[in-house]
Amino acid sequence: MKVKKLSKTEREKMKTDLCRILTKIGALKFGAFKLAGGKISPYYIDLRIVPSFPEAYQKVSDFYINLIKQDVGTDSFERVAGVPTAGMAFASVIAYHLKKPFLYSRQQTKAHGRGRRVEGIIMPGDRILLADDLVTSGQSLRKAASAIRAEGGVINDAVVLVDREEGGNENLAKDKINLHYLLKVSEAANKLYEIGTITEEEYKMITKQVKKK
Repeated sequence: MKVKKLSKTEREKMKTDLCRILTKIGALKFGAFKLAGGKISPYYIDLRIVPSFPEAYQKVSDFYINLIKQDVGTDSFERVAGVPTAGMAFASVIAYHLKKPFLYSRQQTKAHGRGRRVEGIIMPGDRILLADDLVTSGQSLRKAASAIRAEGGVINDAVVLVDREEGGNENLAKDKINLHYLLKVSEAANKLYEIGTITEEEYKMITKQVKKK
């Protein structure tokens, strides 16, 4: 089925709406935060709390669906895989909405039962869309892709809401994974500063972190 392309105005509205949601639910924090890769950041985007706000969860899930239909295409993959742990809440909704089988990778191989690193059914040659909340260095997505590929899955695309612009896009490209995102963090900083929800100092904190990648 052919999907009607979003206009530039419609896409920008989605980005602005996401920014407003992040500030409304308190998902954007400033301070000193240690990221998954060990790097220290002056800001943190906590998308794990989104499912605790039903209205925000529904809207954010719609953003994912629109992004996938527009930029990936639902015929480009057979299954959806969630990246632990933040990506799983979004990946399961994506799979349900698109009527695609859902699976997820574990952070570590299970020490009991079947000792699986990937939970769910994978048939050799299945094209699988990776879904996570955001990307920094791409480390979590690359680990998930490696585990799924080891079981015969084919990974060509990954989708996230936010690209923190700290090397993730480039690192995933090395693994032949196309990254699709709704919003760059530099875009978010510009929009939030324009609408007065962050200060100039906070704006500079975000943009400086991007330049440090």
